[in-house]
Amino acid sequence: MSAPTPAADPVLVARLRADLESVAYTVEAVGELLGPLASAALDREQMIPAQRVTAAAAGPLATLVRLFGLGDAVDIDEAAAALPSLGLDGAAALRLVRQQGPGVVATCDLRPYGEEGRTWWVASDLPELATRAPLSEDHVLGIGGASTTLASWTPRPVVERALDVGTGCGVQALHLGSHARHVTVTDISTRALEFARFNAALNGVEWEVVEGSMLDPVAGQRFGLIVSNPPFVITPRTPDVPLFEYRDGGQAGDTLVADLVRSIGDHLEAGGVAQFLGNWEVVGDTDWRERVRGWVAGTGLDAWIVQRDVQDPAEYAETWSRDGGHHSATTEFATMYAAWLDDFASRGVSAIGFGVITLQRPVGDREPFVDLTEATGPVAAPMGSHVLSGLRARTWLAEHDDDELLAVAWRCADDVVEERHGRPGDDEPAVIQLRQGGGLGRVVRLDTVGAALVSVCDGSLPAGVALSAIAELLGEEADAVRSSALPLLRGLVADGLLV
Repeated sequence: MSAPTPAADPVLVARLRADLESVAYTVEAVGELLGPLASAALDREQMIPAQRVTAAAAGPLATLVRLFGLGDAVDIDEAAAALPSLGLDGAAALRLVRQQGPGVVATCDLRPYGEEGRTWWVASDLPELATRAPLSEDHVLGIGGASTTLASWTPRPVVERALDVGTGCGVQALHLGSHARHVTVTDISTRALEFARFNAALNGVEWEVVEGSMLDPVAGQRFGLIVSNPPFVITPRTPDVPLFEYRDGGQAGDTLVADLVRSIGDHLEAGGVAQFLGNWEVVGDTDWRERVRGWVAGTGLDAWIVQRDVQDPAEYAETWSRDGGHHSATTEFATMYAAWLDDFASRGVSAIGFGVITLQRPVGDREPFVDLTEATGPVAAPMGSHVLSGLRARTWLAEHDDDELLAVAWRCADDVVEERHGRPGDDEPAVIQLRQGGGLGRVVRLDTVGAALVSVCDGSLPAGVALSAIAELLGEEADAVRSSALPLLRGLVADGLLV
């Protein structure tokens, strides 16, 4: 049976907020309390170091971490001292705690979350780490790897209206409130929306909260920015696998993500952007781009899709069989594992890709751009500013022809360095390449023309003039040199190595 969801009583929530603020229940303070060893262990889902630290520490901050962060039972007097304004009666009225023996335990996870000096608090269902039991199918997920990935990659332009599709407990909506004047959140889960309402109240923000599946509740509406951490996990349609609401959208294969790509344009304003995560299936020895390009075709949307990871069917089955708290030694795990392998085999799936999908409705009448790429290594964190500048660069390239591109005096971005590699004693390098320090961390190998071009990209000389001079030095036709350099130039501009 699922635990109760918190109550959004405005008076009691205000008292809770005052207590959390007075204790400085923040990401930074909790990290300082736990120290690097216990914090790193928690990231690996090992609680013992954090339990040892907080048990030895005195004070309300340690109490709140034990109670709401670790799911441990806490002495009644210590809990009351940590929540002086709310009190234990108030905490019980908000359905945040219940009595257990001589102490109290939390009924939900409540932890600080933030970015760039901003602190929020996020309530969600207790994780498997705290309950020591498999999750219920209506479990409301808290702050996790997918939600932080999406938040990191989301561009942050100032918009009038923003939408969070499948909001869960409202993590993405908290971010949207910093740059959107009106935020709408949707979810098919009633429990999730109850958590979202509580989190909005706790953080002193207002959202329009509407219940329903995916985009159905906002039919006919358009937004400047849409974000979604959708239930994208590819799940066998069999009773052997629990259908967790937070990860399973109820469709076979990768249909849910494909449908979202095809339909989200109806809800974007001109120039509006959609940002979400997804999985896609790779069938046989085909390239993943073939499948995803088919989703984008005919939508009229610009698409910039970055594949971040690839798993084979067995790896995928292992990941998601464990995800709900089922351990590999159990019969349930083995049954689910087999169900995933059977499901993928039935469609000839050889791999599953994971990535970030950025879509944009063009302004005006032009051919949309489609850029499908891979970046499986480290990237900048956060990535949102790079995504926004990358969208603007790709939009500029789509709106300007080659002559206009060559008329610009480009310069190398500040985070770009040139590397030259050769064997000891050689007069000339065997390899010349550019390395991007931020963004996608691109490494681009240069030929003779490319190396000569970027060497003079200091913002003073138009690219076309530079290429004509390079052609003369090499004794080659200027038109041929310009044509050969154009793909490189467009790629460097798109990815922000030239600005």
